[in-house]
Amino acid sequence: MPLSSNQLPRWTLWAPLAAWLVLALSRVVPAEGLVIAVFAAALAGAVFAAVHHAEVVAHRVGEPFGTLVLAVAVTVIEVALIVSVMLGAGPEKSGLARDTVYAAVMIICNGIVGICLLVGAWKHGEQDFQGRGASKALAVLASLSVLSLVMPNYLSAAPGPFFSKSQLAFAGVASLVLYGAFVFVQTVRHRDYFLAAHDSANEAVHAAAPSNRTAITSMVLLFASLVAVVLLAKLLSPAVEHAVLKLGAPEAAVGIVIAALVLLPEGLAAVTAARANRLQTSMNLALGSALASIGLTIPTVAAVFIWVGQPLTLGIGAMETVLLALTLLVSTLTLSQGRTTVLHGVVHVALFAAYLFLSFTH
Repeated sequence: MPLSSNQLPRWTLWAPLAAWLVLALSRVVPAEGLVIAVFAAALAGAVFAAVHHAEVVAHRVGEPFGTLVLAVAVTVIEVALIVSVMLGAGPEKSGLARDTVYAAVMIICNGIVGICLLVGAWKHGEQDFQGRGASKALAVLASLSVLSLVMPNYLSAAPGPFFSKSQLAFAGVASLVLYGAFVFVQTVRHRDYFLAAHDSANEAVHAAAPSNRTAITSMVLLFASLVAVVLLAKLLSPAVEHAVLKLGAPEAAVGIVIAALVLLPEGLAAVTAARANRLQTSMNLALGSALASIGLTIPTVAAVFIWVGQPLTLGIGAMETVLLALTLLVSTLTLSQGRTTVLHGVVHVALFAAYLFLSFTH
């Protein structure tokens, strides 16, 4: 059904409701055996519904606001989940925010970006997008990543991979300012840096926008779907953690799986746009999500943990630092020119494979 239609497909209405019914059922039925499969199916339905409603909203409000809606919405919900889990579990989960943010950056910059470049180039050959916008996003992403995830390892004010309270406050404020400045540039001052140079032949791009009523309905259902995705991911996390630890993988691998589940709506939307020869939309989604993941998570957890006085582990290890630096370098080389081929996609997918392999075996 085209996005211009004011009749939403019925499955996009029922999928979020089904997900919430499964969540209600989880209060009385333990997550064991076939029940886990039901939870996973509900999660998949909520993901596909979220992607559809995000496309409707994006088509109504236009770029780059449409991709910003999905990126910020899922990140805000993810942050709420991280804070609630960390406060509930106590000091033993002090590294959850670090693990989740780092996993999100690596999954997005290597996994999602790589698959988008590979799928898009395989179908359409070379693809173009605004290199000016990508270079601005990567500059902010590099600053946020190093200040938040690497710098704590090289400071003496607090032992180990920690900030002191004043340093943590500064990191939170700096992250929020950098992200706010990027959003201002993306949506106001230099909005043209994040718009496609020309529309593709895809019918959804040229079709009439949906009505305000349809867009508002999709906005509500998008929020409901995203909340269901995150809560179902949390619900499945004990089973995932048990399976990962049973395989002998490090505990940080759990963060990879959870981050991947939460990022499913954005990842699927980005790959769909790349297949439709709308790589600019894919890059807006991917890079915007990575920036939101750090730019909103770090200030929030910093404020909460300064308030409650709990320790907050932010510094990543040596292997993670090397992979992060390599990812930022390669992303700058492949994305700043605004034109990609299959080779660029292969490079990013190879880095993603290396990240997964080393995360489970180092």
